[in-house]
Amino acid sequence: MSTMQLISAIVFGLALLHTFAAKSFEVLAHRHPRHAGLFHLLGEVEVVFGFWAFILIIVMAGIDGGAQAIDYAESRQYTEPLFVFVVMVVAASRPVLETMQRLLGGIARLLPVRTELALVWLGLALVPLTGSLITEPAAMTLAALMLAPQIFRPGIPEALKYGALGVLFVNVSIGGTLTSYAAPPVLMVASTWQWDSAFMASHFGWKAAIAVLANATGISFLLRPHLRGAAANDAGPHTKPAATIPWPIAAVHLGVLAAVVALAHHPVLFLGLFLLFLGFAQAYQRYQSPLILKEGLLVGFFLAGLVVLGGMQQWWLQPIVSSLPPVSLFFGALGLTAITDNAALTYLGSLIAGMTDEAKYMLVAGAVAGGGLTVIANAPNPAGVALLRRGFRDESVSAMGLLAGALLPTAVAALAFFL
Repeated sequence: MSTMQLISAIVFGLALLHTFAAKSFEVLAHRHPRHAGLFHLLGEVEVVFGFWAFILIIVMAGIDGGAQAIDYAESRQYTEPLFVFVVMVVAASRPVLETMQRLLGGIARLLPVRTELALVWLGLALVPLTGSLITEPAAMTLAALMLAPQIFRPGIPEALKYGALGVLFVNVSIGGTLTSYAAPPVLMVASTWQWDSAFMASHFGWKAAIAVLANATGISFLLRPHLRGAAANDAGPHTKPAATIPWPIAAVHLGVLAAVVALAHHPVLFLGLFLLFLGFAQAYQRYQSPLILKEGLLVGFFLAGLVVLGGMQQWWLQPIVSSLPPVSLFFGALGLTAITDNAALTYLGSLIAGMTDEAKYMLVAGAVAGGGLTVIANAPNPAGVALLRRGFRDESVSAMGLLAGALLPTAVAALAFFL
């Protein structure tokens, strides 16, 4: 253990504590308006890891020199933060969102329950499962925008909001396991361990689907009395169009979304396509709502900070992962995911030589099952927080509230994978 490794672990721990204290800063902002700007900044969960990543780089520059700090920062891979930013903005565009809403609205009218209840259930069950096709960040974005006016609004008890948020995060984390490319923790090991989509569907996917349906059904039942009078198809400005969207415009947006997903590992290409998309959106602005550029950039900043901070935690994480037997590895991964990104955890596992097939399964199953416990547990979670936090008290998501809301759906997911 070097001095810099020890310092990096301390800074990482401080960043974790900051995420749990973020809501407290929002309270301080209301109590001390003179310094409200600073407290609001420190209370933004999406800013936390980027903020502490800068502190780590500054400390590294002071200890090892500026060149060493710059080399470390530039050695990190930022493809995932860039992809999440791009896919959030494209998926949240009005043509894509309205297309999905019309599709789910048609399905909801066929179900033998109230339309608003059916839409909530579909948003918590079907949309997370589509993450296996359109990737988890896109599924999180669409689900959050569609559920916001139905669940995350005044009149819904705060405890139920956290319960719904926990279900959404857990379901998105496990809902991407039907294929080998959509969930970041699976993607980290799929090539090394030769897991294709058929393997994922047969070993993980059907179990994940059972857990997703059970979780969505349970929270929808609890929300049922509070959904009366909610405008089931009202998602704010996205569903109050100034003009009907022609099908070619919607087709272009859906095509861009599909292309971005297909090019997810090629940042030069999907960023170039994104710039073309911005030009197209500007050219047909009358068919658009404001793009969520700010929210997307904040989420990208959060994930980039996590990449920088997490890159120096291998020295203590990998010995833990490599020393555990399969059953202990499952529960160890489940717990460790709460304090580190689950993709980083499975990546460390992919570096271990000689892991048994059972150990490989247990590591990935535990990592994806625990993906809803905290904001940092799974890459799409910051996107969900950015889009839904205004629906909570003080416009901030409590880390302890999220943890409490995610415990039961996490147990359901763990039971499905473990048994």
